[in-house]
Amino acid sequence: MGETSPYGALTAFGLDPIYLDVNAIEDLDSSSVDQALGEDGKRDLERVRAARSVDYLTVRALKRRVLRAAFDRFFEREWSPGTPRAKRLAQFVRDESGWLDDLALYTAIRDSRSGWGWEGWSESDRDRAPQALQKVRVEHSRKIVEVAYLQWIASEQWHQAHARMRDMGVELMGDIPFVVCAESADVWSHASQFQLHVSLGAPPDDFSADGQDWGLPAYDWLAMEADALAWLRARTRHAAKLYDRFRLDHVVGYFRQWIRRKDGRDRGRFDPEGVDAQRARGLRVLGAILNEVGDGKGGVPAPRAIAEDLGVIPPFVRDALGQLGMPGYRVLPWERDGARFRDPRAFPNSSVASWSTHDTAPIDRWWDDFSDDDRKFLAARAGVPADASAEARSLALLGDLYRSNSGLTLVLAQELLGLRERINVPATIGEQNWSWRLPQSIEDLESDAKVSVRMEAIRQLVLATGR
Repeated sequence: MGETSPYGALTAFGLDPIYLDVNAIEDLDSSSVDQALGEDGKRDLERVRAARSVDYLTVRALKRRVLRAAFDRFFEREWSPGTPRAKRLAQFVRDESGWLDDLALYTAIRDSRSGWGWEGWSESDRDRAPQALQKVRVEHSRKIVEVAYLQWIASEQWHQAHARMRDMGVELMGDIPFVVCAESADVWSHASQFQLHVSLGAPPDDFSADGQDWGLPAYDWLAMEADALAWLRARTRHAAKLYDRFRLDHVVGYFRQWIRRKDGRDRGRFDPEGVDAQRARGLRVLGAILNEVGDGKGGVPAPRAIAEDLGVIPPFVRDALGQLGMPGYRVLPWERDGARFRDPRAFPNSSVASWSTHDTAPIDRWWDDFSDDDRKFLAARAGVPADASAEARSLALLGDLYRSNSGLTLVLAQELLGLRERINVPATIGEQNWSWRLPQSIEDLESDAKVSVRMEAIRQLVLATGR
């Protein structure tokens, strides 16, 4: 919440209010929206709606204006007189107090300090002294209610949308980032369970001689295990309420974390060290996660948790995932034995197959980077000539994916539409990352004849392959 990248969120539990449908908020009407935006806001809104990518900074500012107007009306008409809707919000606050209280306090203090991070706050606020927190509750009581109100509205809209999806037979799959950023409500409220003096990353490999430094805090697993991984268990239960299935990002991190000192005095090391300790750690932590979701809760058959096991993965990790019954990923361009691509029809059923991920180009763009021999081989496997048209090849490659033996296949929205834009370029920073949007509205896509023809062709591929 509050960041463009899903891996830099300010909370592991709260929903970002930027995704709220303002037209569905009971405390708003068209005149109050217009008044909150003003003429300058309306011009900005026109501009961002016409933009090719999402301007999160502007959208967030506009949403903040409108949502503040919604809350002001709710506070005056509902909260102050204690109406039934106010009682519903109060019940939500009680039900979600395990994370919502910390998020509200954190947001109130952060906003009162012009957005400065918690490590720069006064000692009493930083260290959560009881008297200091009580003072915040009194001095910023309205802000605390506002944070709860936005989370309540977001939760209601989410679950209503999720229910409609289930009625249509559609499952919702989400993503759980491995860790949260240091500047988050969770690290502030559970600081003792994170190693704040080190930075999390990835070890050196063929693509990065010095490894990667993500600037994220590492878990202190010993501290977390002291309370039976309560925070991680709560996070898992919360995700299980939001999603039917979810992807565990950087699953190798649950076995071993690559950490280095923030002062740069070391080149990095694994925590813990040694295969036996790493395997035991992963089995304990992932076992706790699986215990929280169980099999088939909410009417969704197992598996509910899926491991993102890409990158440099030791053999013992995949053995442990198999022991736990947790499927991993098979990204087709990376599935090779030397120079030869593996046959996706031989993939284990307990796996997830895809042509690409959010960190790679979609296959229609990635294709250009393959060697001539690779393109010939993949085209033949997909059943099209190497010199087939881009559209024919694109559809054939999707068919090749759908024919894999993996129990689940994933396709980027860009690949459904035959587009080439990517979502993120790892190790780069810029507005081009995490800001991709559909080239047309859903309504315009539905009326686009070319898109309709392509969607029908994909539908036939799905039917033919039993997907």
